[in-house]
Amino acid sequence: MATCYVLFGSNLGEKDRIFMQACLLINNRCGRIVGLSAAYASEPWGFEAEEWFLNRVIVLETDLAPEALLHELLAIERELGRVRHPEVQGYSSRTADLDILYYDDRIIQAEALTVPHPRLHLRRFALVPMCDVAPELVHPVLQRTQAELLQRCHDDSVVRKIAETNVGK
Repeated sequence: MATCYVLFGSNLGEKDRIFMQACLLINNRCGRIVGLSAAYASEPWGFEAEEWFLNRVIVLETDLAPEALLHELLAIERELGRVRHPEVQGYSSRTADLDILYYDDRIIQAEALTVPHPRLHLRRFALVPMCDVAPELVHPVLQRTQAELLQRCHDDSVVRKIAETNVGK
């Protein structure tokens, strides 16, 4: 069994409902969810959009290989309404985004998958929820804990904790 950290993001539709559906599908097809971060509202990163994102980290125990896990997560994104437009350069709004941040302490550099996520240390919207679930987890490349990475992060975008009664609003 591997322990994986998956970042959920959504800025379209009923974000809290989409998150719950994502969790059900992940739990049924990818392994067992053993932890969740708090919910965070974060401003879009790398592009302009009216709707802010709901971000959460999912802690997953899985026996799927990294590439198989990626394949399942991409299928779940599509089932939740994610449409990728190859003609669009850069980032865009989406119903569901599921990124593998860590897969145990493995370092993976394949054509379709890089783990740890190559931009994790640059993004508050990923580091803040990671600090909820694993602040002392050491990045196997950068050799810093999540708390240290957050402290050193130069991203000044707003990431605000959402009260549980307002998840996804």
